[in-house]
Amino acid sequence: MVTTTPYVGIDVSKGALDVAVQPGGERRREANDAAGVARVVQRLRQLQPALVVCESTGGWEWPLAAALGAARLPVAVVNPRQVRDFAKATGRLAKTDDLDAQVLARFAEAVKPEPRPLAEDTVRALDQLVTRRQQLIEMRTAETNRRQLATGRLRHHLEEHIAWLSRQVDDLDRELEQLVRASPLWRAQDDLLRSVNGVGPVLSATLLAQLPELGRLSHKAVAALVGLAPFNQDSGTRRGKRAIRGGRSGVRHVLYMATLSAVRSNPVLRAFYQRLLQAGKLKKVALVAAMHKLLIILNAMARDQRPWEPHAA
Repeated sequence: MVTTTPYVGIDVSKGALDVAVQPGGERRREANDAAGVARVVQRLRQLQPALVVCESTGGWEWPLAAALGAARLPVAVVNPRQVRDFAKATGRLAKTDDLDAQVLARFAEAVKPEPRPLAEDTVRALDQLVTRRQQLIEMRTAETNRRQLATGRLRHHLEEHIAWLSRQVDDLDRELEQLVRASPLWRAQDDLLRSVNGVGPVLSATLLAQLPELGRLSHKAVAALVGLAPFNQDSGTRRGKRAIRGGRSGVRHVLYMATLSAVRSNPVLRAFYQRLLQAGKLKKVALVAAMHKLLIILNAMARDQRPWEPHAA
């Protein structure tokens, strides 16, 4: 059986998204809002098109394009004049939304404009900022520990250095926020992740920079990647023990700090955490389990491109 990779055209207006698939002739209309965009992304994930094309419409297209890009779907935002010229050349000049979507799908299949993923140097810049922030946090922690035993002039010097490191961390937090918000692709994913109580700009930026696989792997695979999949430790006198190890320690550290906040501010994670404590689990064990649950929630949200729904968690 010969299968043909589909091409998709989406005509974007203020209120609607008209979708056409070529070949096959599939058509659908969704509202141009968060729920409509999520449904379009979910359907296109199933189709796995070679290319998705939409016109530049003065800004109405960016939430959709950002969501498609965040879902790792190949999307090209093209100049309307290009599509109009193509329509003239093929004799398809009628001006209805449904026909426009068809023309865009045919344009995608025939012209194959190049999709525009996030620039590699921008990805590297975000990764470097996240890494540097973690280095500063580690230095501040070390200096804080040294201060406990220091006296006199040395203690004053350590306090000055700790204050300077704190200012550097604050500066990096602002720079991370600006870099993420400057990219439409990242902005959409950042909004999605931060819809969860307890997920702030630092965790969101860390996941964007250092866990691009989020939403693309199974919950077991993403947990193993971060180092939250428990491993047996049956050696010597220890039997039945399980512990986490390996994985991306930078992501795990930031996720740990976020979970400390989430088990207080997020009703779902707080109830989960308290339930484990009441069952006799150690606080550290319960917190690691909450970290695992938070990561799985974020992975599912990134996969489905759906914002946080507490009742569904």
